[in-house]
Amino acid sequence: MKKVLVVDDSLSVARQLEKIINESGDFSCVGHAKNGAEAIKMNHSDNPDIICMDMNMPGMDGLTALRSLAVLDKDVKVVMVTSLGGVGDKFTEALKLGAKNVISKPFEADNVLRILREL
Repeated sequence: MKKVLVVDDSLSVARQLEKIINESGDFSCVGHAKNGAEAIKMNHSDNPDIICMDMNMPGMDGLTALRSLAVLDKDVKVVMVTSLGGVGDKFTEALKLGAKNVISKPFEADNVLRILREL
């Protein structure tokens, strides 16, 4: 079973994603970080297989954290999470920085799990 770290400043969004992950049978949620700085620490301590990270968070946002994670852990697998309106240029930038894919909110369980299984 692959371990997934959820990174989102919204507790309700994080819980929705954790529920999809934990009910899949293929993945388990190993933790929840509220911003990019926590994600970097938890990647080191919890060693998740996949990180699902929101792009827009207070403190350290997802793209800044992705830049750091890519340097600190060349094997890191990050899937960015964004609302439908926030894709555009940031989507392209996230992929250039090493994100494996982007999941849109609101979540569709089948789509989330398909993306995670492709990693």
